[in-house]
Amino acid sequence: MKKMISVLLVLAMALSLAACGGAAASKMTMGTGGTTGTYYGYGGVLGQYIKNNAGIDVTVVSTDGSKANIQGIDAGDYQLGTVQSDVMAYAWEGTRSFENEGKIDSFRVVAGLYAESVQLITMDESIKSVADLKGKAVSIGAPGSGVYFNAMDVLAAAGLTENDIQPQYLSFGDSTDGLKDGKIDAAFIVAGAPTPAITELCTTNNAYLVPIDGEVAENLMASCPFYTVYNIPAGTYAGQAEDVQTVTVKATLIVSAAASEEDVYNLTAAIFNNIDAITAENGKGAELSIENATSGMTAPFHAGAAKYFAEQGVQVDVG
Repeated sequence: MKKMISVLLVLAMALSLAACGGAAASKMTMGTGGTTGTYYGYGGVLGQYIKNNAGIDVTVVSTDGSKANIQGIDAGDYQLGTVQSDVMAYAWEGTRSFENEGKIDSFRVVAGLYAESVQLITMDESIKSVADLKGKAVSIGAPGSGVYFNAMDVLAAAGLTENDIQPQYLSFGDSTDGLKDGKIDAAFIVAGAPTPAITELCTTNNAYLVPIDGEVAENLMASCPFYTVYNIPAGTYAGQAEDVQTVTVKATLIVSAAASEEDVYNLTAAIFNNIDAITAENGKGAELSIENATSGMTAPFHAGAAKYFAEQGVQVDVG
């Protein structure tokens, strides 16, 4: 009888611990982007590796992108988010797309992930350069979004303003639909190449990338140093016979500043200890590296991520 009571007590204690969360995995929601963009698909892969290797139950959701993800973390709706490095800088400084809201500092950096190309796509054979956008109907992203400011920067570098075009404020999916239907002449899409929306468009239609190079690229980098030159390799999209030069910012994974050091250390390790496997599932994994992860960040890292990178011999700023 005593032995039976002891067994029952042990079982009761185990159930009590589980009910209190002692045996439950941490849970995080990751904000990404539209379902036709790179953020959503790649976020799904990262979320799965975090879940399987870090013991964190990650729910990946489609959102309006960088700004929405930063605001979602600030509101407590998300704990992880994929963002453009330039939009992250705006939030941390309280400028541009965050001028009205003011500085948001409730997030920390986990790692830089991959180059986000500023891709200018068209089916209009008269558009061969950024300057040729004058007078055209051009999708420039949602007002105040990362894509919007990228488009404004590129236009300015070519001597154009928003008033010189017929601006259309569309999502990636709506932009490709608009190009197909002839409602717009060109669209700015900022995402890792190949981008699913552009892949589909180039496969089924006579669409092509317009280069952002020469004096336009030079002017852009002189005024906005977070841009770098990037070549989209030939064959990235159907019909693309040659490399196309453009400019890029960096896709970055951020996390709530309130997340535990242990969780963030574990999720960082889950990503960077599985680069080959992640790359096999999504080509953007090939850009994962300790150097890429830790360079060019304009906001401080979470202590958990910093601990992992320190073990790899790299020191980063912690906020």
